Parts: sequence; C-alpha cells; structure tokens
Amino acid sequence: MSSSSSAPAPASGRVDLDGAPVAPLTICMIGAGGFIGSHLCEKLMAETPHTVLAVDVYCDKIRHLVDPAPPHLAGRISFHRLNIKNDSRLEGLIKMADLTINLAAICTPADYNTRPLDTIYSNFIDALPVVRTLTPTNQSPQLFSRSPMPQPHVFVPCLQVKYCSENSKRLIHFSTCEVYGKTIGSFLPKDHPLRKVMTNSFFVIPCSEYIYLEPEFFVLTEDESPCIFGPIVKQRWSYACAKQLIERLIFAEGAENDLEFTIVRPFNWIGPRMDFIPGVDGPSEGVPRVLACFSNNLLRREPLKLVDGGEVQRTFLYIKDAIEAVVLMIENPARANGHIFNVGNPNNEVTVRELAEMMTEVYANVSGEPPLEEPVIDVSAQQFYGEGYDDSDKRIPSMTLINKQLGWNPKTPLKDLLETTLTYQHKTYKEAVKTQMLQASASS
Repeated sequence: MSSSSSAPAPASGRVDLDGAPVAPLTICMIGAGGFIGSHLCEKLMAETPHTVLAVDVYCDKIRHLVDPAPPHLAGRISFHRLNIKNDSRLEGLIKMADLTINLAAICTPADYNTRPLDTIYSNFIDALPVVRTLTPTNQSPQLFSRSPMPQPHVFVPCLQVKYCSENSKRLIHFSTCEVYGKTIGSFLPKDHPLRKVMTNSFFVIPCSEYIYLEPEFFVLTEDESPCIFGPIVKQRWSYACAKQLIERLIFAEGAENDLEFTIVRPFNWIGPRMDFIPGVDGPSEGVPRVLACFSNNLLRREPLKLVDGGEVQRTFLYIKDAIEAVVLMIENPARANGHIFNVGNPNNEVTVRELAEMMTEVYANVSGEPPLEEPVIDVSAQQFYGEGYDDSDKRIPSMTLINKQLGWNPKTPLKDLLETTLTYQHKTYKEAVKTQMLQASASS
C-alpha cells in the first residue's frame, strides 16, 4: 500500500453544470488499477481537487501515481491492495469516502463460456458487499454458497453488502452494454426486407418496401429497450445476466432504501492500457477483447481472426471521451442520481470485419510494416470461444438521456482513436512480443 503525508487539494474553481461550486470529494474507487480506473485516476488528479482511495489487487497501470505518489499528489491518492471478496477493510474505506465508484468485474467474453461460475460470482455476488443493505445478522436470509465453502465464509462478504446504502454513501456502478442482449431486429426472419435495410446503415434508408427504418428495432435506450438474452445453454450470457441482476438490486436499493446511485453502461471503450497482450502482460492462453486480440495478431504479424465472418456490428468510444462523461456524473449528482446512462459513440459503428480492415491499415502506417497478403481469416465461434457461445447482432446506444442530463456527446472519430491506441500498442509491446516469439522459437 502506498501512502504519503497529507497535502491540501489545489484550488480548482470548478463549478457544476448549474453553476454551483464543486466541493472536493473523497472517492473510493474499486478496480482503480484497471483500464478505466487508471484513466479516471489520471483525470481526477490532473484536473480536479478530489482525493482518491484506489482499491485493487494490482497497481501496475497506476504505479506512476501511487508507488509512491508524486510530491504534487501527496495526500490526494493512495493505493489499498485488497480483495473485495474477503477483506473487512473495504467498509472502512467506503465510510471514509463521499462517493464509491465500482469498476470491479470479469469482463472478457472468452471467460463467459469457460469460467461461467467465476463470471457470475465476480459480477454479482462479489459486488454485493459494495451495494446492498441486508437485515441484521440474526435475521439475514439464507444465501447459497459454492460447495465446499463453509457457510460462515459466505456470510462474511454477504453481510458486507450493506456498505453504501447503510452508510448513506453515493454509488456510481459500472455495468455493461451487454445487459441489452440481442436487438429486437435480430429476431426478424433472415429474408425479411427490413432486416436487409437494417444491415446497411444506422440511418434512414428509402427503399421500395419501407420509407424509413424504425430505430426501436436496434437503437438501445436505457429506460425503454428490453433486455433479450439467449437460452440458458448459451453460457455466454452469464455475464450479462449477472450484470443485469446487480443493476436491478441497485435500482431496488434506490427505490426502497434511498440509495443515491448512477449506473454506467459502457459501449466498447477503447484506448491505451486496454486489456492485455497474451504472453506479455497476461496469460499466454488468454483471449482478450476484440481490439487487444487484433492488436496481438498485428504485433505478431498473424492474420486477424474473424469470428463467424466478423459480421456483428459494434460502436467504439475513445477512453478520454468516456472519462469526460464519468467526471460529469461525479460532479453533477443532482443530474446523474437515479439514472442509467449509455456511454458510447453511435457515429463509430462498424462491423468487426471493417474494424479488422481499419486496424490493419492504421497499424501499417504506425509501424511501417506492410500488411500481410492475407490479413484476416475466418473462424467459427465454437473454435474461438468454445461450446455455448452466442452474440448480439448490433449495439447502438441512444445518447438522448446523457445529452439531456449532462450535455455530453462523444468527439473522437474511430480512425483517430485507433491511431492513438495502436501507436501505444506498438511502442509498448512490439519489442516484448518479438523477444517472446524468439524465446518460444528457440525452445521449440
């Protein structure tokens, strides 16, 4: 744990969206050492007077901020190495804070199939200590446990679920766009003319059968769109179900116990320090999310693997734009409390195949290496993820609510964010990947 002598926060003169002064806050950030947390910590330290209690099991991505804290940040950020599953210190940190931000999760699609139990426990059961108020110990409801764990060990974390609500602390909880599941349009027959229109563009398209495209078939709205998952045998939905259930718990805590909360649904936030490169700063057999997967292929000069042809469509948001939205939520509680916010960029929509093509082009410019003659190969979902994988066809967020409440809109075009991210990946990983490949070749 890093610590340093206390120093006053710099005067900021910051005001909220209604013109009121923003008071310095103490923020307990759970998962501060990850991709999002590292960028949020940097932003808060650089531009606000707030203090951060950074909670995680690793600090590699924020080491420059906490090990030790630079003199100009003395007393404003400290790292607390603990596991929220079984460490009673968490309650004390939440009590010290004005606001808790929960970023902790397993959020790698390859794990949803291969580690469904860990996925469910990480994203629901382990989030309980941060969120919910339970009845007194002698009245606590019986909660299921994973055999062979003794019952007392189950109640220790589960009784800690009271923290935010019982201590009247505000919570910003990070969920996922995956809670939406599949779009209504994905259930149209394959030869339906509207489906053909939908696959062409996000915007209105005149055609012989339809004058316009109804957005409710595919645009995802926080308070209106249904959450549609695949069958139970498709364990890929374990993550989305766990995340939706914790959302419902938080929402119920707000309704019944006046918990002040904001829920964030990120839509593919992209940027430096995202995920890992297998065999370099993550397990060799690991499968990160799509951008890191493709980056790994490019660094190794391997064809990019397109699951089921790369036909699914996604939107991508630059991490710096996303962090601007989160800071607005932090500093405007009157506008953010009680809301669920999509945070994405509908203007950056591409198929995964188009993403692969763009990344191949951008990386060639960044690295000076010519693309492979065959830059992509097709693989089945079963080959890549294993049995039980399923996917959603499109994920396009409505930006109406966050624009209305916080005045936020995304800024960075997809090509620009790919250039920034791939430049970082190349500078950070190219030599390490080359060394690893040489070692593997020598030992084979």
